Order: sequence, then C-alpha cells, then structure tokens
Amino acid sequence: MKKVLVSACLLGERVRYDGSDERVDSGVLARWEAEGRVVRVCPEVAGGLPVPRPPAELQPDGRIADVNGRDVSGAFRAGAQHAVALAREHGVAVAVLKEGSPSCGSSLVGDGRFTGAKVPGQGATTWALRAAGIPVFSELELEGALAALERAEKPGA
Repeated sequence: MKKVLVSACLLGERVRYDGSDERVDSGVLARWEAEGRVVRVCPEVAGGLPVPRPPAELQPDGRIADVNGRDVSGAFRAGAQHAVALAREHGVAVAVLKEGSPSCGSSLVGDGRFTGAKVPGQGATTWALRAAGIPVFSELELEGALAALERAEKPGA
C-alpha cells in the first residue's frame, strides 16, 4: 500500500508558526488516515524550529528569512531533507502540503515582505520532494492527489 505524506498542520497538529493548525476536514484525508496511509510531517519543526516561531518567508534572493531578518534557510533545508527521507522510508507516492508556506507551498508562497500577499512559487520541502520524484499537491487539490495515488498503485506503475 502506497503512503501519502501530509503536512501535520492539515491534520490538526498545532505546529504552525503561531502555534495554530490548519485542519482540513476532508473525506479523502479521513479515508487515508483510516487506511493507515498517512505519514505526518512538519518540515519546519523537523528542521529544528520551535512552536511558536517568528513567521518566515522566501526572499527574492532565495534565502528564507523570518520577520526579524534572521536567515532560517538551514532549518528549512534540514526539514525538507527530513521529509524526503520520511517519504523514501515509508514508500510515499504523493504528498499533500500546506499551500502558501515557505516549506510546503506547492504553487504559492509569501511575497517575502510579510504583507500577507502570495506570489507564484514553491516552498523548500515541495522543491526537495519534487526533485526526488514525488508529486506534491496542496490541500486545495485533494482530488488530484487521490488520482495520482490511484495511478501510482496500478500494476506496472
């Protein structure tokens, strides 16, 4: 049985920078959890960042910095590598990660100025997972993730 890597905040874990979660009530996620397919991860916590922590965003120069200007790129890279290692260890076929996050954003990230605006881009963990050949979807694309998982489980896939 193929597994699905899921952002822990989407499953109700209070791991976001402000100590909150982003729980998504979804029949798809609930079914995957009941089937034992879900592998939870918060790359930022895995990379050594505390909860709560100052918000961070991808900067135009490629660094990830927190709102105080502190470069936290190393923690984000470490968390991304942890997520890739987890995915490989557990036979993950697809990932569902939190859109807009500097770790997990799959098509949008913060604009780097902490204005709340989102711009096209992908987070550090999304980039690392995709580089490892793992398709990444956001919580807004669960049907696409389900279809990708079903394709991955077909014989000969």
